[in-house]
Amino acid sequence: MNLFTRRAAVLALSLMAASFATQAQDIKERAFKLALQNPKGHPLATGAEKFAEIVAAKSGGKLKVNLFPGGTLGSDAASVSALQGGTIEIVVLNSGILASQVKDFEVYDFPFMFANAQEADAVVDGPLGQKLHAKLADKGIVGLAYWELGFRSLTNSKRPVAKVEDIAGLKLRVIPNAINIDWVKALDANPTPLAFPELYAALEQKAVDGQENPVSVILANKFAEVQKYLTLTNHQYNPQSMIFSKKVWDTLGAPEKKILQDAAVEASRFQRQTSRDAAAGTIDQLKKAGMQVNELPAAEMTKLRDKMKPVIDKHGAAIAATVAELQGELAKLRK
Repeated sequence: MNLFTRRAAVLALSLMAASFATQAQDIKERAFKLALQNPKGHPLATGAEKFAEIVAAKSGGKLKVNLFPGGTLGSDAASVSALQGGTIEIVVLNSGILASQVKDFEVYDFPFMFANAQEADAVVDGPLGQKLHAKLADKGIVGLAYWELGFRSLTNSKRPVAKVEDIAGLKLRVIPNAINIDWVKALDANPTPLAFPELYAALEQKAVDGQENPVSVILANKFAEVQKYLTLTNHQYNPQSMIFSKKVWDTLGAPEKKILQDAAVEASRFQRQTSRDAAAGTIDQLKKAGMQVNELPAAEMTKLRDKMKPVIDKHGAAIAATVAELQGELAKLRK
């Protein structure tokens, strides 16, 4: 290396160090509240812990994320409202719940849309997923990244579900939105919309017979204490949106925004892998906790899909362009 090259390298390093120092000076000490429904120990809560750790590291400890797992700050709907008002800065929730803000998000609740988690990753991290998050800005919400809850399965306290007809008549808690209510009705069961923090008590008191959630949620929330039968239907995949209050976001400087955005994406990769690594052992733990676990035969799974298809057609009509775009992306992935 000649003298000129050495001097150029030293100058570049000096400029880079000065840039980092300036950015550090631009970062103000701030604390953010992060709300989510699942308890400590669930892969989403573990992902939130990682996010807080990354934010602290990248900001030199100036930005602090305080975690409120287990629905302690209220239901998803209440948390979104508080986020829009700026009193909660960050929420992690089922992406489909955001259909109350932007109807296109209903596509994330369509039954049997994704064949596996890799398809879901490609869609939410691709143009469609980013486009949907961008639409939230008009509603006072900034979409930072997609995390994962997983594929949902059915539990109940009444009887084993060996065929689709066994679901008929069950009173099932559902996420409070129209598509979930309709697919439960399509199975001749009785949907009961209920906020997640109220679910355990409703199951314990027999106000509802059952519910549907990924196995990680069933385990973390100790539903095995109040539910006997688990049927691995994998009927829906739930991406999770990590969202930020636009009211607060607009007060942040560029370095702060970059730290939060980068941390959300980095934590997303960690959280998804944590969720998938935990899945295999989760079912064994549920069996040990006393649950009877079964899968439906292939013919019954076909019947289940067929019963749900009219629901997809009904709700897809109102967001036809988004459904077409999603199906086009999936078709490319499946070639």
